[in-house]
Amino acid sequence: SAYRYVEVFKGANALRYGSNSLGGAVNFVTPTGRDADAFESRVDAGSFGYIRAQASSGGASGPWDWFITTSAERQDGYREHSEGQTERLNANLGYQLSPDAETRFYVNANSWRAHLPGEVSKAAALDSPRSANPEFVQLDEQRNIDSVRIANKTTLRFGPTTVDFGVFTHLRDVDHPIYRYLDYNVTDYGGFARATDNRMIGDFRNQLVVGFTSLDGTTDYREYANLGNAVRGPLLTSQLWTSQNHSVYGENSFYFLSNVAFVAGGQYMYAVRDQNDRILSDGDQSGGRTYSLFSPKAGLLWNVDASWQVFGNISRSAEVPTFDANTFATPASSNLNAQTATTYEIGTRGRTSDMKWDVSLYRADIRDELQCLTTSPYSLCTVVNADRTVHQGLEAGFSIAFLKSVYAKGDSFWFNVDYTLSDFFFDDDPVHGNNRLPGAPPHYVRAEVLYRQPNGFYIGPNVEWVPRSYYADNANNVTVDPFELSNFRIGIERDRGWSAYLEGRNLFDKHYISAVLTADTATANSEIFSPGDGRAIYGGMQYKW
Repeated sequence: SAYRYVEVFKGANALRYGSNSLGGAVNFVTPTGRDADAFESRVDAGSFGYIRAQASSGGASGPWDWFITTSAERQDGYREHSEGQTERLNANLGYQLSPDAETRFYVNANSWRAHLPGEVSKAAALDSPRSANPEFVQLDEQRNIDSVRIANKTTLRFGPTTVDFGVFTHLRDVDHPIYRYLDYNVTDYGGFARATDNRMIGDFRNQLVVGFTSLDGTTDYREYANLGNAVRGPLLTSQLWTSQNHSVYGENSFYFLSNVAFVAGGQYMYAVRDQNDRILSDGDQSGGRTYSLFSPKAGLLWNVDASWQVFGNISRSAEVPTFDANTFATPASSNLNAQTATTYEIGTRGRTSDMKWDVSLYRADIRDELQCLTTSPYSLCTVVNADRTVHQGLEAGFSIAFLKSVYAKGDSFWFNVDYTLSDFFFDDDPVHGNNRLPGAPPHYVRAEVLYRQPNGFYIGPNVEWVPRSYYADNANNVTVDPFELSNFRIGIERDRGWSAYLEGRNLFDKHYISAVLTADTATANSEIFSPGDGRAIYGGMQYKW
């Protein structure tokens, strides 16, 4: 695998990585030559022409270590005009300068080719889910991206203090024929530094995290007419976008009791968006916008024991519009405000030998929420600020072994469930009142009963369930229907040697809508619905040594 594990930091808990978005941050931790398998290979195949092959290798020699993984994937797709293929390469090379100093270089390269089936009306999505939108077929709409990311991270340890710093650059070439033919090149580059200090202040334990991040970039953006069949026509738009994103942050955890910490922190963010229009026949769409925002947080963390904790916090967050939002074409689009929110959260997480859980209850009062609203399936959405909105809900994951040593010594039945309650609505909006916000199911459940044996064998059914309909538009005119999918998996998973699995998805071949483009006002005939995949079987084998 390209990742050893993935950490999810929700909301204000992501401040330690310099993130201050409402959703938080995801930290992808890659294997190194010191913790990776010497060799791993894997092949997966299944319905709709899906096949994937992956191989990786890692090792160490003296102060050097290395890891590399490569994969290739292709599929015909469930729907007409949805075939695609992807190739990926991820590698890192580390050098241990001393027992307290290490530097590591990273390379990530990706090639993605995808045909787009497009969104359709609600009836078409449910009655003829394999059909593509004819407009997408006629234009041969695609998304093709080649990207390379190169980075370095150095870690230094000075007693109780650890310092991480690094630089990176990310290059992307995007060839994207849709209702117009988009062709643009993106160059992002930046650096970061973070210091983490763990020490005693008198008789009290204290952790301080301070850092900064800098991300700058340019986008050479061009739009051509799409003459059909992805044939590039005359140049219609040519713009140069330049961005700056700089933030400094700090977070301190002071343990006023041996297992209870008061956590306080904040982030200052400065961002610039500049656009230089190079074709003026349709008016000069050049412009710029500067954002300056401060976001504090405060909370409590109670480590009940080594296996579980309880937390609560109040935090601010801020997100600035991206370039495709700030087009500067009209006064409305050139005056987008940053999205800000005040979030209140309480929760608990932990694990024992027979149980694990992660539960959080939250409410976010949002100002100027950035909404991307579409008017047709072959046009870019328009980003607007919603005045006042509320996101509140519950995110819960729970696993428990409820039967043990039933058929063999050490075996167990596990009940695993993930539940999300999303109560999102306008707050006395002048147009939409207290309507529900579109696009998010109010309830989402994924539940599984899984039988496991100590030798790695597992078998069991699972369900994916959206029990209630939800809206597709701000006006609350059109709903997305509820659905329930039945799945089943069986396999054997081992740390060394062979592993294998077989999985059936949507076993009863239900027709359902898996995603929707949100709109301000829609009807059932609006082409904003994406059907989910039908019945499918997937299997694979893996070997490690």
